[in-house]
Amino acid sequence: QVQLTESGGGLVQPGGSLRLSCLASGSIFSSLNMGWYRQAPGKEREFIALINPDGNTNVASSQRGRFTISRDNAKNTVSLEMNNLKVEDTAVYYCCALGLSWGQGTQVTVSS
Repeated sequence: QVQLTESGGGLVQPGGSLRLSCLASGSIFSSLNMGWYRQAPGKEREFIALINPDGNTNVASSQRGRFTISRDNAKNTVSLEMNNLKVEDTAVYYCCALGLSWGQGTQVTVSS
């Protein structure tokens, strides 16, 4: 089982930026498809981005241009760079190893 730990959430003003990180346990990280999702209060969990072991990415069309997913296999880490944040980006952000496990989530609040 792969354990995932997110970090980097917090409070940011509209238009600001945040970088979320997700640290994975174990030795198989480099072979995993990794993703980021989010869930806002009262809403379903929403796909944000995916990165495969080769570094190829798929970002939801609604986030393309603002959000970037990346990975560092040497550090067992997948990151989500978020720019020009909006109030509607407020949510709990989750990292996942597709088909294996989810992190506990990290809160992102965008507010003035």
